[in-house]
Amino acid sequence: MLLSSFCVTWPYLWCWDSTSLHPILTILVTLISVLCLLRWFKNSSYEATLPSPLPPGPLGLPLLGYLPFLGTNPHLKFHKLAQVYGPIYKLMLGTKTFIVVSSPSLVKEIVRDQDTVFANRDPPISVLVALYGGTDIASLPLGPRWRKARKIFVSEMLSNTNISSSFSHRKIEVKKSIRDVYEKKIGCPISISELAFLTATNAIMSMIWGETLQGEEGAAIGAKFRAFVSELMVLVGKPNVSDLYPALAWLDLQGIETRTRKVSQWIDKFFDSAIEKRMNGTGEGENKSKKKDLLQYLLELTKSDSDSASMTMNEIKAILIDIVVGGTETTSTTLEWVVARLLQHPEAMKRVHEELDEAIGLDNCIELESQLSKLQHLEAVIKETLRLHPPLPFLIPRCPSQTSTVGGYTIPKGAQVMLNVWTIHRDPDIWEDALEFRPERFLSDAGKLDYWGGNKFEYLPFGSGRRICAGLPLAEKMMMFMLASFLHSFEWRLPSGTELEFSGKFGVVVKKMKPLVVIPKPRLSKPELYQ
Repeated sequence: MLLSSFCVTWPYLWCWDSTSLHPILTILVTLISVLCLLRWFKNSSYEATLPSPLPPGPLGLPLLGYLPFLGTNPHLKFHKLAQVYGPIYKLMLGTKTFIVVSSPSLVKEIVRDQDTVFANRDPPISVLVALYGGTDIASLPLGPRWRKARKIFVSEMLSNTNISSSFSHRKIEVKKSIRDVYEKKIGCPISISELAFLTATNAIMSMIWGETLQGEEGAAIGAKFRAFVSELMVLVGKPNVSDLYPALAWLDLQGIETRTRKVSQWIDKFFDSAIEKRMNGTGEGENKSKKKDLLQYLLELTKSDSDSASMTMNEIKAILIDIVVGGTETTSTTLEWVVARLLQHPEAMKRVHEELDEAIGLDNCIELESQLSKLQHLEAVIKETLRLHPPLPFLIPRCPSQTSTVGGYTIPKGAQVMLNVWTIHRDPDIWEDALEFRPERFLSDAGKLDYWGGNKFEYLPFGSGRRICAGLPLAEKMMMFMLASFLHSFEWRLPSGTELEFSGKFGVVVKKMKPLVVIPKPRLSKPELYQ
């Protein structure tokens, strides 16, 4: 009965055929019952020894906890639960304890006051499969390996100097996309997320190893890469029985581990191809410049004799996935939400165009990254969009290394702690007209919040503390430049009869349920500006 309810209310999981699999179900129900009964006795004795109570929260069902009630959009359900149980609450999903935090003051306790305790991870099986055992920066636990990887990533690869010097790569790829739209797609419906994804992918690939996805063959590979990345985001974001009931992981009941391996094999070959070309000296970017690019720098680390600097090939590919996959997916998703919001608010779009015309002019293109500092209203539009549509509504869950106390409640060691950015960003006690799209709130002195979440924890789309998104400096510059260039070069409008909608599809990144399709019209004064 419980498993039948589970299948009906949790569409991500298999809906088993109770006739043909009745013996298997009986065994599974018995096994889960025994495991949960043992856990109940363990939890009861454990809670009696705690110095402070566990946070409040919904009871859920025996064996399953609150899992059957989450639905397909957990970020919306968690938002409602915060309104019932307050800024910190607990819920059981299978055998796992989840703590959801939805207030800036409690976030501060976690990411600043006790940052070391809460700086660890407990990655799901899909992440372990996709990222070579969780060897990427986002998944590694706090320790020497994480510090080494982050130092290489932030100090060497994405330093301010390297990001500034790689602007030419971003500019070339954005100009190529603008030329392609002008020559082939004026007046035709196009997917803004597809345009943004391919542009971001080419820009990052060019920056890292000097190659891009050009021509018909490149476009086909790009489409396949996007499809696999999108599938990977879904698989990583799905609640997995193997994670919630570790004793059943070997069964892979939902097939998530198997499917992740298939997707990861293709992505792995994609990066292997670039690495092999570079090692054999046959890469497209090899002869363009003698300057060492990021891939060459990483490959040299495989030959280092120093434990503090050496990296394995799998660690290198994990970093590449962090940059390429993470960067392209979040950038294209956010850009799509921004354009959708601007189309919903023509007055905001008009103001962005006026700002671009004044700062850049219709007789010019954006040629320097320094020009972007003049676009304060566009920056406010991006910030407001990220407030309403944070790419990761819970960021990446944290896992405390020891039992701790937050807000007067006990947080057990090993719990999954989720910082509910979605709710914080929509809290009416923090934000005036919280559900309204109002970019001007970020233009006042009181509203000058940055992306770093250093001192003000009411706005943290990229996280805060030592586990803040490592790729933030590059993401900020890419997003601003791509949006400014696309909005300056074209007027975007909806196809006739199309209505805007803002429902989201939950995953690692919350994407628009229906992709935004738009029709471009040239804005610049001369055709040669599109060449």
